[in-house]
Amino acid sequence: MKTVITYGTYDLLHQGHVHLFETAKSMGDYLIVAVSTDEFNKIKNKTSYHNYDVRRKMVEALKCVDLVIPEKAWEQKLDDIKKYNVDTVVMGDDWAGRKEFESLKEYCNVEYIKKIDNMSTSRIKKEIKEDRPISTIKEISVNPINSDNIEQINNVS
Repeated sequence: MKTVITYGTYDLLHQGHVHLFETAKSMGDYLIVAVSTDEFNKIKNKTSYHNYDVRRKMVEALKCVDLVIPEKAWEQKLDDIKKYNVDTVVMGDDWAGRKEFESLKEYCNVEYIKKIDNMSTSRIKKEIKEDRPISTIKEISVNPINSDNIEQINNVS
């Protein structure tokens, strides 16, 4: 069984999150989503609209997600890889090159998924605050073979 994990806050769940989860799931048999706790978000200087329990329940409700765990610290990623026998860590391409994930390449594959149409929770919050209509996104499909959707970082042995 191939296990895949991804990390994030996942506030105001949107199409970009679903795209990430479905693409990550297509890369393995079992998808773990680590949702940032409220305490960890404070460390990251992030403010969420929904608290951890609400965000966790929303992510758990998605059929492509097999397990949700709390993300409590930057340092837990290596422990998660070992504990859950993770084969691949998947993140949005905005994390490419960041030490938090590059350092994991000696333990598992690390892959970055291209964001769709710059969709982000920050963008949604900004558009709501400015009382603008929320942007629409064209229909998305998951195709992990397509290099336009995924930048694969190979495992360093």
